[in-house]
Amino acid sequence: MKSLVGAALAGAVTIVSAGIAAAQPAADALPGANNWSCAPSAAHPVPVVLVHGTNAGSVATWKTVAPALAAEGYCVFALDYGRMPPGSVDLLNMLGTADIAASARELSAFVEKVRAATGAAQVDLVGHSQGGVVARQYLRFEGGADPADPGANKVRKVVMLGATNHGSTFGDVQYLGAVAEKFGIPVVSLLNSILGPSYVQQMVGSPFLRALNEGGDTEPGVDYTVVASRDDKISSPPENTFLTAGSGATVHNTWVQDVCSSAVVDHMQLTTDPVAVHIVKSALDPVYAANVPAPC
Repeated sequence: MKSLVGAALAGAVTIVSAGIAAAQPAADALPGANNWSCAPSAAHPVPVVLVHGTNAGSVATWKTVAPALAAEGYCVFALDYGRMPPGSVDLLNMLGTADIAASARELSAFVEKVRAATGAAQVDLVGHSQGGVVARQYLRFEGGADPADPGANKVRKVVMLGATNHGSTFGDVQYLGAVAEKFGIPVVSLLNSILGPSYVQQMVGSPFLRALNEGGDTEPGVDYTVVASRDDKISSPPENTFLTAGSGATVHNTWVQDVCSSAVVDHMQLTTDPVAVHIVKSALDPVYAANVPAPC
């Protein structure tokens, strides 16, 4: 049994550590992002806010996407979120580990800062992994969307890359942990202590995801593009990311391999691979989608 618990914990640490840089520089060091004097153009009047995932900050996640969007003329902003509060037990002390509801409140405050700086009524969100779930929590519970008056939504479009919308098994980690729990070993508590609560909240069937998804996946007036890769072993199974459109919403569920059949794109490469970046640009701007072919 000790070996089973060890395998679950070791696997969890390995999976959520994928793509982590040795250090996590602040988002203001991200090229192309957080120019607070940026004035939205007529071609791209809606600022873009980038939302990273678990244990990987903005610089590591958006080093390709942020300058690519800035080069297209977007005002691009990125936040770092989700550190555990001082005094908490969080052995890794990484970004994106805190309670997802608290992280959504951080996103809400950041969006207000962006709206105030740019004068824009709405923003577009691009979220990777947990970042997509944080975006949806913000839309539903923290004022990002107004179901009674979708015209007052603060978000126009959401683009999600490997988001854990309907939970992840994280490979075999959830199965191994469930077996250990049946033998009275508190694997969930151990994972919370080592990795922070957001990891367990993203597991298939978690109380957090049940509450988020109750009543449907989407908000009226929001356009969603949900991107998955068949090579994703972290947000797994990868099709769990896809959403079902509710009333007044639009959903585009897209496999990277449907755009370029030969593409091999893992979880972190969803933010750097040229095909994935093309999908992001196309989702944000239909003119780009019509004029620029995918780099297959």
